[in-house]
Amino acid sequence: MIPDPNAAMCPSPASAYADAPRITREISWVAGAAADREFGVPMGREFWLRKAALLDRIALDQVEKHAPEVAAAAVETAEEAAGRLADFDHTHYTTRGPIKPLLNPPGRSYRPYVRQEYLAWLKARTDS
Repeated sequence: MIPDPNAAMCPSPASAYADAPRITREISWVAGAAADREFGVPMGREFWLRKAALLDRIALDQVEKHAPEVAAAAVETAEEAAGRLADFDHTHYTTRGPIKPLLNPPGRSYRPYVRQEYLAWLKARTDS
């Protein structure tokens, strides 16, 4: 991945996920949301956001604890989920933060974008 010059404008993982539910709770929520969905009904933004944030957090944990070649699969999965959220937000005009989802050329990570969007979503939930 090419370093993203916009990443500095996004929150750090520590600040983005400071008030996030435990990873096991988020796994349950994502799995439940996928299982409870009616066939043919597309998943909404909350699902894609929480899934991308969950997979980002797992990848961060793997990178911290393991060698790069061991963590590579988790990082790749997090990158794919982040791209999926960016595509959703671009299509539905649902971006909340200053970094827009498709300003990044191919090869750049959308994971900082996920952190920006997750923190904005989490703040909106706790403020309401």
